[in-house]
Amino acid sequence: MKAFVMKRVGEVGFMDKPIPEVGPYDALIKTTNALICTSNIHEVEGRVKAMLDKRNVTLGHEAVGVVEKVGSHVKIFKAGDRVAVGGKTPNWLDPISQLGHSSHAGGPMGGHEFELKRDGVFAEYFLVTQADGNLAHIPDSVSDEAAVFAGDILTTGIGGAENANIPAGGTAAVFGAGPVGLICIAGCRLLGAGLVIAVEAIPKRKELAKYYGADVVIDFREEDPVERILAMGDGVGIDSAIEAVGTQVTFESCLKVTRPGGTVSNVGYHGGRDYVGIPVDAWLGGIAEKTITSIMSPGGRERLTRMLRLIENGRVDPTKLISHRFKFDDIEKGFKLLQSKDPDVLKVLIEFGG
Repeated sequence: MKAFVMKRVGEVGFMDKPIPEVGPYDALIKTTNALICTSNIHEVEGRVKAMLDKRNVTLGHEAVGVVEKVGSHVKIFKAGDRVAVGGKTPNWLDPISQLGHSSHAGGPMGGHEFELKRDGVFAEYFLVTQADGNLAHIPDSVSDEAAVFAGDILTTGIGGAENANIPAGGTAAVFGAGPVGLICIAGCRLLGAGLVIAVEAIPKRKELAKYYGADVVIDFREEDPVERILAMGDGVGIDSAIEAVGTQVTFESCLKVTRPGGTVSNVGYHGGRDYVGIPVDAWLGGIAEKTITSIMSPGGRERLTRMLRLIENGRVDPTKLISHRFKFDDIEKGFKLLQSKDPDVLKVLIEFGG
């Protein structure tokens, strides 16, 4: 089969690989759609330590497809089923999984088996371990191009809003309206926030922030978002702030706008540097009673099923995030487009033939 790989840090390309063999608890999936994740760019650019020594590893962790073959112990899925897979496919027997943090089963990022532990999904076929726990059936009314968002973007964005502890009718701000940030905005609205604020400067993303549920969009190039948000929170601050960029300034801003007793929910990736600083005044020297949470795309069949249900019943339409489409043969063009940092690029959909 054809696979798109990272030959080494800084170099990608196609190569032929054997179709994976199926173990007793595994499923082999024929890929129909996939998405390029910004973290794939981080991997290729050398910002993910676990990938620095990798050679010829198949990239990708966001995909859907059709079951080609299942192992003898797989009970819930069969050949021909349309399925979504989590970006994280953890070992559900691991103690960390059983404690409720399956994305880190076996250690930090341990549930991220695609790419880090074994080949990913940018291939004509890919293997899913513990298939009964890591796959979900796609409802008939949900397209593959919508379902492909369930395993990473949707579960991360909704999870960021869940972690923000937004009270019904409460106030929440999302810093950064990229793909995950936009779904965070949708999640804030779904969870009952009375006021949702987005901080973003790119025109297309500002429009989508409104579409996904932002009541107010603050352009940080035109005004200080911290001052504006504090004013909207009567000078005390807001209930919840979500960091969806992964920069020092946005992380600090989240702490500054959150009231005592409020929550900062981090979904942005801060890799590539040694420390993220906490502004002492915003933290009142450590006694501000502000909670900082983080999340890494929770997976599993039940979680995937819930995300797909949100799509099926019209609660959220993730396909609005698709800015570009490429055939699998042209996937490298999609990578270069993301690396260009073109502000109009959101999610790049990869379509597989037949």
